[in-house]
Amino acid sequence: MPTDRILSFTVNGEPVRLLVEPAQTLLEVLRGPLRLTGTKHGCDVGDCGACTVLVDGAPRLSCITLAVGCEGARVETIEGVATPAGPDPIQAAFDHHVAAQCGYCTPGFVMTLRHLFAENPTANEAELREALGSNLCRCTGYTKILTAAREAQAIYAGKS
Repeated sequence: MPTDRILSFTVNGEPVRLLVEPAQTLLEVLRGPLRLTGTKHGCDVGDCGACTVLVDGAPRLSCITLAVGCEGARVETIEGVATPAGPDPIQAAFDHHVAAQCGYCTPGFVMTLRHLFAENPTANEAELREALGSNLCRCTGYTKILTAAREAQAIYAGKS
């Protein structure tokens, strides 16, 4: 019989220690006891990207990631993206270009783009489209999302 485990990890720069069930997903932990509801619950099978977070800097689908597998990891959610100085350039570009209609998919897109721009701030069009292809949006035709991504990319590329 599996027993609950103590999980220690860092979420948005803050150390966290809590009791989790062995089969509990990272999404359940984030949205449940940690009350970080910006990470969205979409498909539950890793297809839509709405639950994308960064674990040790890499994108992970939190709906199919066991929380216990994040022991000692650094997890970044959409709540950890903006700073006291303001929104991240990706968030600002999404706002500027009205790239979010209902907004449900936006956190996943933002986290995916943060990873892409951290790894490859000068990604070409094909690489940008491939990265964005891991997230589904049911409201748009992706035109505004691509426009916002390109604008944010120019800012990220200027920082490197």
